[in-house]
Amino acid sequence: MHSVDYGKLDFSVPVEAIGIRSQFGSNVIHENLNLQLRSGEILGVVGGSGSGKSVLLNTLLGLKRPDGGVVNIFGHDRKNITESELKYFETRVGVLFQGGALFSSLNVRENIMVPMRLHTNLPVPLMRELADMKLNMVGLPMTAARLYPSDLSGGMRKRAGLARALALDPRILFLDEPTAGLDPVGATAFDELILELREALGLTIFMVTHDLDTLFATCDRVAVLVDKHIAIADTLDKVVRYDHPWVAEYFGGPRSRAAGLGDAR
Repeated sequence: MHSVDYGKLDFSVPVEAIGIRSQFGSNVIHENLNLQLRSGEILGVVGGSGSGKSVLLNTLLGLKRPDGGVVNIFGHDRKNITESELKYFETRVGVLFQGGALFSSLNVRENIMVPMRLHTNLPVPLMRELADMKLNMVGLPMTAARLYPSDLSGGMRKRAGLARALALDPRILFLDEPTAGLDPVGATAFDELILELREALGLTIFMVTHDLDTLFATCDRVAVLVDKHIAIADTLDKVVRYDHPWVAEYFGGPRSRAAGLGDAR
């Protein structure tokens, strides 16, 4: 049982970046970056190659320490939280890394059980039962439980990774290019799954993506990462009208029109 004062947690803005600076040596990736993830929303983050989208995701997750600024999780500065608070936060956040990032030596059920083994003292039979529930939740058949990552299609690996991200019933879900590598039918099905899970589980979702169809289908707000900071974070109809060359190029091309965004500009 974690000794956390729930009354001091800010669930309305579960994740906030304030004045973030990120750099590798002399290469500055982010400068004075500000961003809020609001409770219950799906926030999509877009930006050009090398703009630091994955660096931002890793910084919010605590996998990379910012070189300046503050990351607040449930209203707490990540640098100042106690060990018990850190454990609580870790169990309230799920992550789907690009490609699924499954352990190749474990079958699907065992992969889903990994967070349970790390963060709970549940008996193994119950872990197996819960893992199978998560498997069903993401639309995989029970026959997939005993398969290994090498036996899975790309779409199945994504769903298995998503099941593992949901293993501890998180409040916040981080998705890194969730539809990359999927065919249009598979990508659409995954988008629909994300919306269903948000509704059913009350999730708050932070999504790094380049997929215009996914932005159009799922996101409540879109944040544009250009010039080392978040230039705008707003509804898609406002973002596509933002006056910036990268925004005009990204949202003004034929792929944008195919996704249904052409008229918005």
